[in-house]
Amino acid sequence: MSDKQTVTPKSWDDFRESGLAWFINSILHLFGWAIIFEVEEGKVVGCYPGRVIFRGFDENSNTEGYQKITKFLKDNIGELQDEANA
Repeated sequence: MSDKQTVTPKSWDDFRESGLAWFINSILHLFGWAIIFEVEEGKVVGCYPGRVIFRGFDENSNTEGYQKITKFLKDNIGELQDEANA
């Protein structure tokens, strides 16, 4: 087995800031599910899956989500390419 680190722990705050929480929840909404983030003073204090009545996000949330995902890809594309080609 390789000595290469295969998992880097990240926080739920990092996950939300990257836009990935919005992206995954937009998919989960199709099934009436979401990852629920309990946030206090801008920090995630709890997280759990939940059944929801939501089926998508409003236009402003979608715009912000796409902007965050685009920034995440721009900032990480080199590393993502290296990992995919390893």
